[in-house]
Amino acid sequence: MRGALLVAGTSSDAGKSAVVAGLCRWLWRRGVSVAPFKAQNMSNNSVVTVDGGEIGRAQAMQAHACGLAPSVEFNPVLLKPGSDRSSQVVVRGRVAGQVSAVSYRARTAALGAVVAESLAGLRARFDVVVCEGAGSPAEINLRAGDITNMGLAQAAGLPVVVVGDIDRGGVLAHLFGTLAVLDRADQARVAGFVVNKFRGDPALLAPGLDRLRALTGRPTFGVLPWSERLWLDAEDSLSAVADAVVGRPAPPWGAEWLRVGVVRLPRMSNATDVEALACEPGVAVRYVSEPSRLVDVDVVVVPGSKATVADLGWLRRSGLAAAVVAHAGAGKPVLGICGGYQMLGRRIVDPGGVEVVGGADVAGLGLLDLEVRFEAGKHLGTPVGTAWGQRVRGYEIHHGRVVVSGDPVLVEEPGEGSDAGVVLGTHWHGLLENDGFRRVLLTRLAGLAGRDGFVVAPGTDFAAERAAQLDVLGDLVADHLDTAALESVIANGAAPDLPVLSSTLVEAGSRRSPARTPGWTG
Repeated sequence: MRGALLVAGTSSDAGKSAVVAGLCRWLWRRGVSVAPFKAQNMSNNSVVTVDGGEIGRAQAMQAHACGLAPSVEFNPVLLKPGSDRSSQVVVRGRVAGQVSAVSYRARTAALGAVVAESLAGLRARFDVVVCEGAGSPAEINLRAGDITNMGLAQAAGLPVVVVGDIDRGGVLAHLFGTLAVLDRADQARVAGFVVNKFRGDPALLAPGLDRLRALTGRPTFGVLPWSERLWLDAEDSLSAVADAVVGRPAPPWGAEWLRVGVVRLPRMSNATDVEALACEPGVAVRYVSEPSRLVDVDVVVVPGSKATVADLGWLRRSGLAAAVVAHAGAGKPVLGICGGYQMLGRRIVDPGGVEVVGGADVAGLGLLDLEVRFEAGKHLGTPVGTAWGQRVRGYEIHHGRVVVSGDPVLVEEPGEGSDAGVVLGTHWHGLLENDGFRRVLLTRLAGLAGRDGFVVAPGTDFAAERAAQLDVLGDLVADHLDTAALESVIANGAAPDLPVLSSTLVEAGSRRSPARTPGWTG
């Protein structure tokens, strides 16, 4: 089998990333040479690839589903929002400036050429490439410069499957409306639909799907059920819900739970760092967005940020800064990761305006004895070392460098991070994914928090947990989608002469079949 497919969605967080990963896992387990692709991603959750660049975390997860190491070719354009109006542009893994929503349009032609080259290279190397759209193709206000949804489908000749999230309600209208707002040529690319996150009896949904087919002339390739097991590597910020427990924590091994509060920063990045903690039995991880939620937690985590200085200001305005300082002052542990680590220091200096136009020199929370200076060049790395007697690895993505530190290091080799007893910090993302280190850390954190009844589970294997979730996705595709029909779409494209919805369809379609309705053309 050779070919390609674009998986689009009715909205962000509809399940595009999961469906792509599931399709990749299903094909890979069948022995198909398959790769993921997302032309343009907008996310502050990213990883460092083996070729030394930076891509969206979802594409790294999808690469693992294919049995591949992450590569910059899987996500050639990455936008990392630093505010509501500007984003850092990463092209083939390297920073290529800042853009606003308006100025980005002037770059799409050049970036489209980069996207086309990357996708063509993957299609030459792999039998199948499963592409993921961004946001929704129904964002027709952006169609003229689109390089990741229908623009990509037209340029590369890709058939499209549209995924809708039924858990939010209105999925039939969302699927119908997404198709209806597209122009004739784009509609011809849409082969059919997938319904995602369904809870209940499929027989109740069947009449709606039959009606959807009658209205659009397109099949629904299957209904994916809601799965409690799927929560790791959630890329969209909509998944980081304040006050909600992260994951599905198993009961504690000992007599007590360990409660972890993760500050939900406005520009939080790599929020998935804490998912390794959430995999541990007896560890309850929650995102918090106001001070009262820290009153009862045992451990506070300040995560990464794409806008460290701005998020530090928000931390103070919200009252959370004072709550974090009080938590540490009471002898309870605080852990900072990347941008959160920088906030815990004495001072942050941005002389060149990397984050703040005109530069900045601001006081940190003063919980660690360090000074951070921002530099224009972004530091990317995949370091290995030793921490607390455990071999560890991680990845680094940051502009800020520690230029002065009086604290003992957290990672003894090569000498990184800070260990000030109650307060700890590191620039390394992924450090908590190291099983041995995580067990030692949790034991120490529980002791500092006075949770003597907490016992670390001896056998949690984070890499195995992640692989198991990929297998769940592959099973869902194999068990609940019409894989024979999808194979045909991948190999042959959308069916020829599909009906085109016009403005008269809604009025006429309720009375006539699609083939006889004056509102149908093509």
